[in-house]
Parts: sequence; C-alpha cells; structure tokens
Amino acid sequence: MQKVDLLEGSIVRSLTSLALPIMATSLIQMAYNMTDMIWIGRVSADAVAAVGAAGMYLWLANGLATIPRLGGQVKAAHALGSGDTEKAAAYAAAAFRLGAVLAGACTAVYLIFYKPLTAFFRLNDPSVVRDAECYLLVVALGLFFSFFNQIFTGLFTCMGASAVTFRSTAAGLAANIVLDPLFIFGLGPLPALGVAGAAIATVLAQGVVFFLFLLAARREGALFPRLQLRRRRSRADYADILRIGLPVSVQSIFFSSLSMIIARLIAGWGDAAVAVQKVGSQIESISWMTADGFASAVNAFVAQNYGAKQPARIRRGTAGAAALMAGWGLLTGALLVIFPQALFRVFIQEEAVLPMGVDYLRILGYSQLFMCMEITCTGAFQGLGRPMVPTVVSVIFNTARIPMALILSATALSLNGVWWAITLSSILKGLIIPAWFVAVLRQYLRREHTEA
Repeated sequence: MQKVDLLEGSIVRSLTSLALPIMATSLIQMAYNMTDMIWIGRVSADAVAAVGAAGMYLWLANGLATIPRLGGQVKAAHALGSGDTEKAAAYAAAAFRLGAVLAGACTAVYLIFYKPLTAFFRLNDPSVVRDAECYLLVVALGLFFSFFNQIFTGLFTCMGASAVTFRSTAAGLAANIVLDPLFIFGLGPLPALGVAGAAIATVLAQGVVFFLFLLAARREGALFPRLQLRRRRSRADYADILRIGLPVSVQSIFFSSLSMIIARLIAGWGDAAVAVQKVGSQIESISWMTADGFASAVNAFVAQNYGAKQPARIRRGTAGAAALMAGWGLLTGALLVIFPQALFRVFIQEEAVLPMGVDYLRILGYSQLFMCMEITCTGAFQGLGRPMVPTVVSVIFNTARIPMALILSATALSLNGVWWAITLSSILKGLIIPAWFVAVLRQYLRREHTEA
C-alpha cells in the first residue's frame, strides 16, 4: 500500500500528494450527493424538499461520527509521528468501538422517533411528509456504514494512504449512479420507488464503500493488523479521542441543529424554498467539500509533524495550504456569482423555483473565499490538538445566524435575508479563525525555538 511520507522531503510534494486524493474523494462525495439530487429533482421539487428535510438528520449523525473519526485520526497521527505504531492501533481500535456505540444509539433514536423528527420542519404537503418519513427510516438502517466509513477515512488519511479513500469512494459513486435511477424510476419487475428508492440506493452504495475499506484494511501491513477490537481499551484512549473529537462534533451538531432551525424558518415560504436550500447547498458544496477534504490533509500533515516536533514544516505547510485554498475559494465564488442560473437548472427546471435558486447561489457566492479559509485553518488547529478555538468561534457566529435571519427576512429582503445571514456569518468566521491561527502558530513557533 503506497503511503505519503509527511515528515521528510518536499513539503509541497508531500502535502499535495496527500491532499489530491482527499480532494478528489471530496469531489466524488459531492458528485455522489449531486447525483441523488439530479435524479430526485426529475421526480419533483416536492421530492427534493422531502429528501432535504430528512437529510438534515443524516448531517446531524455525521456530526456525531466526527468524534471517533477526528479523534482517532489526530491521536493515531500523533502516535505514528512519534514512531509508536502500537499506540496508534490502540487509538484506532478505540475509535471503532466508540463509533459502533454511537451509530447504534443514533439508529435507535431515528427508528423510534422518525415521525416527530420529520414533523419538526412543518412541511406543508402530506405526501412530502410521508416521503420524508420514509427516507429517514431507510437511511437510518445504513448509519453503521456511514460511521465506519468515516472512521476508515480518518485512519487511512493519517497514515498517508488517502488514495485508498479515493478508490473506495469512487466505487461507491459508480454504484450510486447505477442504483439511483434503477430504484427511483424502476426497471422491469423492479417498481418505481421514488424517494424510498433514492434512500435504498444510498445505503447500498455506502455498503459497497465499507466492503472495499475492509479489503484495503486487510492488505495494510502496519496499523490495521495490530487492531484488537475485542480487547478492552484503556479509558485514557477514549478520553484522548473525546478531547479531540468532541469539540468538533459539538460544533458540527450545533451547526446542523441551527441549519434545521433555519430550514424550519425557510419552510414558511413554502416547500419550494426548502427544495432551493437543499439544491443550493449541494451546488455550494463544490467549494466547501473540496476545502474540507484539503483540510483533512492539512490536519494529518500538521498532526504528524507536531508529533515529530518539526515546527518549521508546519509553518511552511500551512502557509502553502492557505494560499491554495484562497485561490479555490475565489474561483468557486466567481462561478456561483456569474453562472447561478445554469448551475441551478441542472437540478430543478421549474420556473417558479428557479429565481429563488439564482438568488441563493449569488448571495452565498460572496462567502466562498472566507469559508475556504475558515475550513483550512480549522483543520490546522485540529492537527495541533487545539480544536476548541475554531469551535468557539463557529458556535458564536453560527448562532448569530438565527437572529440575523429573523431580522433581515423581516425587511424587503424577505427570503434573501436568510441567505445574507448565512453569508455574513461565514465572512466573519473566515476573518477571525485564520487570524487566530496565525497568532497561535507564532506562539507555538516561539516556544519551540526557545526550547531548542
């Protein structure tokens, strides 16, 4: 299994070699989600609204999965950086055990409370409500795949084996492309299942990714053979994982919860507005999912070099990463501002919905540069083992979106006031978090220089 050496050699080469497969994986994940939206959009805007509402709870679950994924990734990377493979394997085993518990709890909650959970959004059409309930029930059954796939992704990334994640996710995309129209529209004896078919296709595709991760883990010769899942893990291992993963998970869950509140607010403008938010966020993900993938590479790079006590590599690596992501943010922002109509028409062609979608993309386009900088610096913070700083900043400004949305939507801006609330908060986060990281990095470099 080919791995990238993050501790020696060219920083640009090692960082890009690790980042490109991760970014490609993120683009594939984006294509995965977009494929769902394209096919569901062919059913109706109501179907998109149903998937958009129920899909919020998948986002919430992914936030919970961040605890074992990120905690396992960072602590295993620290151990690998210091040359302690056995300790890295112990963290990996603890991450899988914790992930199993959390996935089971989340699945049980969704299966038991699916009706009140979907009722939260106050969807207007009874058929949309039924579709949302059905979608949530089906995808809840596949949460174990989702949780374990994230943990595998984190561990392979921290080892410098991001190509494994790329290949597995690409295979999942191929499966989803085939299965989506098959289950949504039916073929031969297979009936058209609509929204339920989209959910089934999603779960099966995630199962394919999980199976491929298992095969790759069996072939890996350093970390995974040392995993002892049945052995009782030290409480200290779980505590270390929670210390790293919990703040970021709280941030993600909090963000998801606020997004759900905003979605409920948006529902006041009709189910079409909910569909606009869902489709618009999928298009926007071309920016932030790529940045998030790159941030994972930055996380692993910083974490290993932090464990190996190489501050100079951290400084040069993070500076290069920030410059690259700034360029990406400018590019994607320009695409959203200049070509909103063409992008939105790919998913929904209904003329009544199109103007709302154009407004969404244009307004959110102004925040892409700042969002990319926020995400990149957040990954660097996490690699240093300092996740609390971006968490606090994000919680404050994400919370501010609610009163800002209420105030701005009460003006002549109407629904566009909600979109401006999201954009303005992203701009502020994209200014504060990078500035804070620079200050923390300078402090760390001075300390290491003094001790040397």
